[in-house]
Amino acid sequence: MRILNTLRRAFRVPDLRRRIMFTFYMLLVFRLGTHIPVPGIDPSALEQLFAQGSLFGLLDMFAGGAFSSFSVFAMSITPYINASIIMQLLTVVVPTLERWSREGEEGRRKISQWTRYGTVVLALIQASGMAAYMRGAGALAMADAFGLVNVAITLTAGTVFLMWLGEQITDHGVGNGISLLIFGGIVSRVPGGALNLIVYVREGTVSVVNVLILVVLGLLVIAGVVFMEEGRRRVPVRYSKRVIGRKMYGGQSTHIPMRLNQAGVIPVIFASSVLAFPPTIAQFIPAPWAQSLAQSLDYGTALHTTLYFGMIVFFTYFYTAVTFNPQDVAENIRKYGGFIPGRRPGRATADYLDRVLVRLTLVGALYLATIAVFPNFFGGLTGVPGIFFGGTALLIVVGVALETMKQIEAQLLMRQYEGFMR
Repeated sequence: MRILNTLRRAFRVPDLRRRIMFTFYMLLVFRLGTHIPVPGIDPSALEQLFAQGSLFGLLDMFAGGAFSSFSVFAMSITPYINASIIMQLLTVVVPTLERWSREGEEGRRKISQWTRYGTVVLALIQASGMAAYMRGAGALAMADAFGLVNVAITLTAGTVFLMWLGEQITDHGVGNGISLLIFGGIVSRVPGGALNLIVYVREGTVSVVNVLILVVLGLLVIAGVVFMEEGRRRVPVRYSKRVIGRKMYGGQSTHIPMRLNQAGVIPVIFASSVLAFPPTIAQFIPAPWAQSLAQSLDYGTALHTTLYFGMIVFFTYFYTAVTFNPQDVAENIRKYGGFIPGRRPGRATADYLDRVLVRLTLVGALYLATIAVFPNFFGGLTGVPGIFFGGTALLIVVGVALETMKQIEAQLLMRQYEGFMR
């Protein structure tokens, strides 16, 4: 009800209505592009290829169906996400990037430019690998060098266009453009999954009771994701009073909102990328041990689930340590005359924040890992394949929806203040 009221109020504001409609039209362009196939692909061979394993189905879900049809957007925005993650990690270890990150808007513009260059490089590498794999699988109508170059350039151009599209949504629309593109790709698969569910019920493959269990479990998981994403640990901070000239500053109390899920969905993306790499390489090796490795690391196997869970926990701690530095936070608090009640400024404050962060990260890591592997148990509980109703997709959809609604509410609040000032 709150969401409907917010949207109703947003459409009454002309500028905000324009932004929302611009976002909608850009998402429509993205969906239309997923139906434009790459030239030189054999559709029948492609259909047989996707019927072989669940890894391709998982990649296709994030691409919004563009991967199974091998359209110009088959790689989706994945190279840009990988380039952004790499740049974030390099910012910690490369002095030049670290200096740029502290230069404000100008520094962020430089980092964004290098992220675009990295996206093109990663997209070319990934597109060349996909073209080579399609040729090996017999899905390329033109198997010569020209056909490979044609497919690689087309896929790279599609990813670059999506990167530009996402930036346009961020600048002229509502919400984060890249996140909304991923959101649109995942949500577009829901109607097809619902239709398949209806077909299962009509054919008697799935009972109505199993469908009800699926709906109840889905609602519980969504409620749990919303609760955890909104969870905060408020660390109180007080600022001492200071007299400068004839004015008194400070004296107020505030808090540091430390999130339960400090790393977001990035650890899940890291773990998925690492686990997807060995089976992908093994498919190019005709040796029996390579094929056995690919089968043991296939999505849903016991080994894959165990490694997936452990890697998510590890990457959650790793990424949180990279992005949140307790010593810097403690130094900033001390610099502005603040302190945490019961803690000395400086090292004692940093140690306290570090202990709080470790405990919160444990909860967040277990939460992320549990939600990510939950689809593996969905089928056993309901008799329905649950890959489209949980895991990483659910984390992204709920997180992006919450963040977008917060931005719309912030825009409405800002305009209310403007009207009051007038």
